[in-house]
Amino acid sequence: MSALLQLDDVSMSFGGLKVTQEVSFTLQTGDRVGLIGPNGAGKTTLVNLVTGNLNPSSGRILLQGEDVTHTGISHRVRHGLVRTFQITRLFQTLSVADNVALALLQRKGLAMGFLSSATQRPEIRDEWTRILQVTGLESRAYDPVSVLAYGEQRLVEIAMALALKPKVLLLDEPAAGIPHEETHRVLDAIAALPADIAVLMIEHDIDLVFRFASRVLVLANGKLICDGTPDTVAANDEVRSAYLGSYANDRRSA
Repeated sequence: MSALLQLDDVSMSFGGLKVTQEVSFTLQTGDRVGLIGPNGAGKTTLVNLVTGNLNPSSGRILLQGEDVTHTGISHRVRHGLVRTFQITRLFQTLSVADNVALALLQRKGLAMGFLSSATQRPEIRDEWTRILQVTGLESRAYDPVSVLAYGEQRLVEIAMALALKPKVLLLDEPAAGIPHEETHRVLDAIAALPADIAVLMIEHDIDLVFRFASRVLVLANGKLICDGTPDTVAANDEVRSAYLGSYANDRRSA
């Protein structure tokens, strides 16, 4: 069975600066993978290459076996590659349900007309109701996004991503800006995602990544220096030197 997402020796240079260097990895159905690395490691560039915001200088990117290396963002979204962002991109004056309904209408290619009416179409309502249950937002359906806490807004963004029916979901720092004591809500929502979705989480909160991921990719200076289980990564001397430091020491002695 072919991988849902496959990178083969993907590299990216800006002038003479090599930002991404021959990165290769795969994501299979149901994978829960974390991507970590120090500031300046090239994580954002790598994600932009995967999603089509940038074209690589060399290498190739396959989505369900199709070469999408030089295709655009919309093509990749239609074929199941969906990304959330570090900063929420929501319609603040619309309700939670309306935000999710917009994504559903986009996926289905339906005209919006009056959005409030479109949101209440039985087939649309049933779907956004199920999605809000998955993300723990059902009680917030008719609240404007603007009144939600920031952590809840991150959950709305995940709900909108789910509305696009992803096969591969890239979560770009889903806990950014959320108080540490509230990050469990993000993990709960991710744990409730359909099991067949491959999830790649890019996150600075190492504890969150190690609780979420069964596999961790470590990027440093644009190179993939480790690909393994959380325990393998924490014990890797190169990773400890480049990034984890005292966290790895604490984990090893625990």
